[in-house]
Amino acid sequence: MRNTRAALRYAKAILNLAKDSGKESDVNNDMILVASTIAENSDLDVMLKSPVIKAEDKKNVLKALFEGKVTNISTGLFLLLEENKRLSLLESVAKQYTIIFDHLKSIDIAKVTTAVPLTAEIEKQVMAKIVEITGNKASLENIVNPDILGGFILRVGDVQYDASISNYLNELRKEFDHSDFIPKI
Repeated sequence: MRNTRAALRYAKAILNLAKDSGKESDVNNDMILVASTIAENSDLDVMLKSPVIKAEDKKNVLKALFEGKVTNISTGLFLLLEENKRLSLLESVAKQYTIIFDHLKSIDIAKVTTAVPLTAEIEKQVMAKIVEITGNKASLENIVNPDILGGFILRVGDVQYDASISNYLNELRKEFDHSDFIPKI
């Protein structure tokens, strides 16, 4: 994708500007809000990517949506993208910003796959285990997959820990397949 390079450049510029003013965490919260809003609203996404709709109208919609909810730096990003006719990149810029912000702050992304959604108490225990294993903080993403039957699969970076019941059953099946057990009929 050729637009990801441009989005990454905008994200780095915004991060540098936010670091200079000491508001990188606030801008990160803004970018999470912007990315989730665009991802949840397909009409907004289509409108931002449409070449038919005027950039001024797109800017007015963004201003109405996010006015009072985002910092001046994020509002400046909207204006900059509108000026450069790149408002279609807004969601990509927001996602790239959170990625490089997490890298800057040494925050890993931990994906926990469970059969049922995590409770707040279990989430705290998982976060403590992640810090114990990696030594870094992590943002937690819970993926619900009933096929694992129970337990969990934890993936942080390139490290994976599979404590699911389906994994235990597969290991047991392999053990029986390769055993010298001869059934008597």
